[in-house]
Amino acid sequence: MGSGADIDDIIHGRLRLAVMAYLSSVNPASFTDLIRRTETTNGNLSTHLTKLETAGYIRQEKGYKGKRPQTMVHLTEDGREAWIAYLAALQDLLGGEFTA
Repeated sequence: MGSGADIDDIIHGRLRLAVMAYLSSVNPASFTDLIRRTETTNGNLSTHLTKLETAGYIRQEKGYKGKRPQTMVHLTEDGREAWIAYLAALQDLLGGEFTA
């Protein structure tokens, strides 16, 4: 059984975990949608997205939808690989197969 040493601390934070989980199924997602899904503030989400972006797990694309500014958040290939590794480390920590 794993020791948890392989758990990615960048992903493991509650809000970053929620962002990664959402982006693993909905990619890309708008900043507004992530605010709604994570029930956090703009500033808090921005801080955590910066941490994920610095790690290379996401990229942010700023643009416009009509005349309104819009930020789209994309899960990168490195982010997808880190997400899969994170899930595998959790599974190992739990002692093998995990079924809900």
